[in-house]
Amino acid sequence: RESPAIMGYSRFVEVGRVVLVNRGPDEGKIAVIVDVVDQQRALVDGPDSGVKRQALNFKNISLTDFKVELGYGMRSGRVSKAFKEADIAAKWAATNWAKKRAMRVKRATLTDF
Repeated sequence: RESPAIMGYSRFVEVGRVVLVNRGPDEGKIAVIVDVVDQQRALVDGPDSGVKRQALNFKNISLTDFKVELGYGMRSGRVSKAFKEADIAAKWAATNWAKKRAMRVKRATLTDF
């Protein structure tokens, strides 16, 4: 008899999932999925990180391990409150992923002069 299959994924596209924006004017900022528009886009909002409420393509975002308890389609004020209560900004800054991105940005600005 075979053992039960183990799920290979731990990060799912769901309301409340914290994402990292990879492309565009908000590159490098984190936001929260507020709604799934279709199979290619999600409505994200990041009032504390400077990301305006907008629909982003899944190709332009990366899912993180963090999740905020949100209701479907919540407004920016409630998203901000839940974001602060979960202390996502501090948790994100403590990850190796964020540290590597910060180091890459810092190195890009260094010069010999």
